[in-house]
Amino acid sequence: MMKHAWDSYRQYGWGHNELKPLSKKGHSTNIFGNSQMGATIVDALDTLYIMGLHSEFKEGQEWIQQNLNFSNAEVSVFEVNIRFIGGLLAAYYLSGQEVFKVKAVQLAEKLLPAFNTPTGIPWAMVNLKSGVGRNWGWASAGSSILAEFGTLHMEFVHLSYLTGNPAYFQKVIHIRKLLAKMDRPNGLYPNYLNPRTGRWGQHHTSVGGLGDSFYEYLLKAWLMSDKTDTEARRTYDDAIEAIERHLIRKSNGGLTFIGEWKNGHLERKMGHLTCFAGGMFALGADGSPNDKAGHYLQLGAEIAHTCHESYDRTVLKLGPEAFKFDSGLEAVAVRQNEKYYILRPEVIETYWYMWRFTHDPKYRQWGWEAAQAIDKHCRVSGGFSGIKDVYSSTPTYDDVQQSFFLAETLKYLYLLFSSDDLLPLDNWVFNTEAHPLPVLLHLLLKNT
Repeated sequence: MMKHAWDSYRQYGWGHNELKPLSKKGHSTNIFGNSQMGATIVDALDTLYIMGLHSEFKEGQEWIQQNLNFSNAEVSVFEVNIRFIGGLLAAYYLSGQEVFKVKAVQLAEKLLPAFNTPTGIPWAMVNLKSGVGRNWGWASAGSSILAEFGTLHMEFVHLSYLTGNPAYFQKVIHIRKLLAKMDRPNGLYPNYLNPRTGRWGQHHTSVGGLGDSFYEYLLKAWLMSDKTDTEARRTYDDAIEAIERHLIRKSNGGLTFIGEWKNGHLERKMGHLTCFAGGMFALGADGSPNDKAGHYLQLGAEIAHTCHESYDRTVLKLGPEAFKFDSGLEAVAVRQNEKYYILRPEVIETYWYMWRFTHDPKYRQWGWEAAQAIDKHCRVSGGFSGIKDVYSSTPTYDDVQQSFFLAETLKYLYLLFSSDDLLPLDNWVFNTEAHPLPVLLHLLLKNT
C-alpha cells in the first residue's frame, strides 16, 4: 500500500503538496499556502525509512536537498510544525543525514515571527517571507486555537536541543505558563484563545478537532523529558480528570464515548479525530496518580472498542468523520457531511498503542480489517482516495491522497504488525503526525 501511494505520488504529483489520485495530478490546500512544498515527501520520509524502502527515501532526500525552500507562502504554523519540522527531525534522527536538520532549523526560523503577539500566543498562520501573522477567519472572535498553539512543544524542544538556541524552548514554555495562570471553566480548556487580549473565546471544549493534540503534547512533553518534566504531567493529569468528569459518558448501549462541551451542555457526538484518545489514555496509564494505571488502560480499551464500532457499523467498514450517541442511534453518523472518511489514522493509532500495552490479538484483527477495507475501497489506479459516504455501497471519491495517509495511517498499520523492538516506546515519542522523536535524556546521556 505504501509503495502504491508513494509511486503514484512520484508519478503524478511529484513536488506538489499532495496528490489527486483520480485526476492524476498535484493537489494543495490552504494550510500549505499556495506554494509547492512537497508535503507528501517530507511527511512520508520516516515511514519509507522504517519500512526499509531506502531507494524511495533517497529520492525524497534528493528532492528536499535541491527543491525544498520556504519562500513566499502563507502557511499554517501548526501544520508546518507537525508535518514538516516533525517529519524532517524524525528523518534526521533515523538516518543521521544532516540536510534534514538544516532544513528543519531554516523553516523553524521562519515560523518564529508568528509568536510576535501581545501575549506570545502565536497566530494560526504566518507568511514565511514577510513574517506577518493572522488567525483563521472562521475562528471564534479572532482567536488562536488550543490544538494549534498547544502542539509545538515536542518539536520546539528538539530544535533548542539541536541548535543550542533556547528561543524555541522559551516560546513553548511561555505558552504553558500563560495557560497555567488562566481561569478554566470546570477545569476544562476552551478551544479558543485571543492572542491580543489573552482571553478565552467561546467556551467550546473538545478532545477532537481544535483541542485534541494539546492534551497529547502535555503527556508527551513529560515522556520526552524522560519523565522529568513533572509540571507537564501534572497539567495533563488535571486536564484528563476534568475531561473524565465532564465529557466522558457511557451510552445506553454501553459504549464509552467522549462528547464535546458546547454552549453550556454536552453534545453526545464524537469525532474520528477524538479516537486518538484511546491510545493516549493507554500511553499515559503508567505514571498516572493514585494508582490508576489499570483504570486508564481500561478506558483506552473502551474508547478503542467504541471507535471500532464506528467502523463496524458502516457498509464499507471504514469510520465516519463524526458519530452520534442519541435517540437509539449509536456510533453512527447522522448528517451527510459527517459520513466521509479521508484516510484518517486515529483509530488505527489507538489500536497500535493498545496492542503495544496489552498484546490482545483483537487489536491486530481490527487493524487488519481496516487495512483490508482501505485497500478495497480507497485504492484507485492513481493512489488512494478518501470516500464521501462510508454507508454507501457504491462509494464516491473525494480525489485526495492526504499526506498524513503516508505519514500516519500506513505507518501505524505497519507498526501494529511489527515487533515491539521497532521504535520502542521507552526510547521514542511520536509527534501528533506520527513522526518519532527520541526521548531527550537518552540523547543527552549519549552526547556527554
